[in-house]
Amino acid sequence: MVKILINRHRGTARYFVEELGNQVELEMMLIKQGTFIMGAPESEVDSRDSERPQHQVTVPAFFMGKYPVTQAQWRVVSAFLRVNRELKLEPSRFKGDNRPVERVSWYDAVEFCDRLSRYTKREYRLPSEAEWEYGCRGGTTTPFHFGETITSEVANYNGNYIYGKGVKGEYREETTEVGKFGIGNEYGLYDMHGNVWEWCLDDWHSNYEGALKDGRAWLNNENKNLSQKEGYAVLRGGSWIGVPRNCRSASRDGNWRGRRVINNNSVGFRVVCGGVGMSLHGEIR
Repeated sequence: MVKILINRHRGTARYFVEELGNQVELEMMLIKQGTFIMGAPESEVDSRDSERPQHQVTVPAFFMGKYPVTQAQWRVVSAFLRVNRELKLEPSRFKGDNRPVERVSWYDAVEFCDRLSRYTKREYRLPSEAEWEYGCRGGTTTPFHFGETITSEVANYNGNYIYGKGVKGEYREETTEVGKFGIGNEYGLYDMHGNVWEWCLDDWHSNYEGALKDGRAWLNNENKNLSQKEGYAVLRGGSWIGVPRNCRSASRDGNWRGRRVINNNSVGFRVVCGGVGMSLHGEIR
């Protein structure tokens, strides 16, 4: 029998809590400033040319959602006043307050951030692709933040397929509640591998030639009206229906699922906030 090593450790993460109303909260984890190597080496199993060349990126401090946005959070915020477009209160196929919201387009996710920003007076947005990978890795360089491979005991994906020296596992055929597996990374982020694909702010680029090195979203033009953007965006993290190689920290999706209008039941998102000066809490994970 193959022995699978999953790295687990206890640590302290810093965060603040946004009160959304109706007893619904949004936990935002502090991601400290740092420098990391973005992308995958050629030696990484099942890596792609779109994840290269590897390059050094320095990311300023920011806050990132502890989990993907849940259906309870979506329901509260989507009831706030419209900014640019209408939002469905119940878009998801797999129902559950603590399951991630899905069947939301990139434009829907941007609208959610706009409404949340106006309500809180803080700048909420989708993460840049660099912020997403930096947050996902949590200081690691392995394919997954918990090690060299993945099992269905620690993430939700199509367990009929294996990665590297892994083993077959369970294929649940639906989303799971956020935080179900109880394994967060160094920054206190959960569900970064699998469950739902997560939208990023960046325009899609076929590789990292000419990529930015300061953590900002890599956009093709300076049009700041995101509701009017066209073309492909970036999805990260893999999903419940996907194969394990798509769940890697460096994996990036730019095929048909990356069209901004796509809203299928394997696509969700999480938010970031660039503000500072919040009253921070600490937690042991």
